[in-house]
Amino acid sequence: MKQMSLQGRSVLGLSDFSESEIERILEMAGQMKSILSSGHKKTDLLRGKSVVNLFSEASTRTRSSFELAGKYLGADVINITKSGSSMTKGESMRDTLLTLSAMGTDAIVIRDSSEGAAFFAKQTSSPWVKVPVVLNAGDGAHAHPSQALLDLFTVRQAGKKIRGMKYVILGDILHSRVARSDIVGFTALGAEVHLCGPRTLVPRELESMGAVVDSSLEEALQGAGAVNVLRIQLERAAGGFFPTLREYSRLFGLTEERLALADKDAVVLHPGPMNRGIEISYDTAYNRQSMIQEEVRNGVAVRMALLYLTLTGGGDLENCH
Repeated sequence: MKQMSLQGRSVLGLSDFSESEIERILEMAGQMKSILSSGHKKTDLLRGKSVVNLFSEASTRTRSSFELAGKYLGADVINITKSGSSMTKGESMRDTLLTLSAMGTDAIVIRDSSEGAAFFAKQTSSPWVKVPVVLNAGDGAHAHPSQALLDLFTVRQAGKKIRGMKYVILGDILHSRVARSDIVGFTALGAEVHLCGPRTLVPRELESMGAVVDSSLEEALQGAGAVNVLRIQLERAAGGFFPTLREYSRLFGLTEERLALADKDAVVLHPGPMNRGIEISYDTAYNRQSMIQEEVRNGVAVRMALLYLTLTGGGDLENCH
């Protein structure tokens, strides 16, 4: 049977992918994790390919994991930040993208504060140059597809069945690209996605994406199979979204006591960085149900899978030798 191919596809948002395509990415991530767990992580699966990480926002996990993913697969990887590029001299994003593409780049991984930046990047062209595969590493509050994929992969790796699961996203959903991508991804695979947080931070219009907005934290956590705790962006504390950090923690912080309302084997996720003691207690962040560090490991495997599937024919690894 002919294997599904994602070669040449850009990854702008999960809504562009079918359930079977998402499943293929997760399947390949499992194969990539086997490489990460081996004593020899370096492969030549992407030898001769070049990947540019173009990040105009600060990042630790996403940028590092995309860089390592490319290097583990044998690609040549360079990192460009806005502060270290000619964009500080006034060069436009369009010209930056065309310049990088003209150098023979095979993929551009883009992180930008503007919503729709990845889509814009993919549409950029000139009579002589076309932008290659684009992977969205987060664009404003719009989408973060690789984070949603690693959340799906982590939940499944924890032994949880996604179809029929109650999946809770807790916190600053208004400003979260992770929440929007998680809603798309988990809904596509059959989960029931619930949202909870201060009313000022949970837009009701997200119900149109298939999510359920719960009125209380206790209602949201009841029977949950997984809880994704989003970072409270400290810069929002003075914006009138909630009175004080202490008040937020008291009403919406995930504690051991509150987690007990969920399934006894519920897993805890957090995209990082964490504000421990605010949106999540110290004990909860590091208990046996916390998969937060495993998310980081899985992020490398998922991003290896994305690069491999979009830049090659994407055959199973046992058939690649």
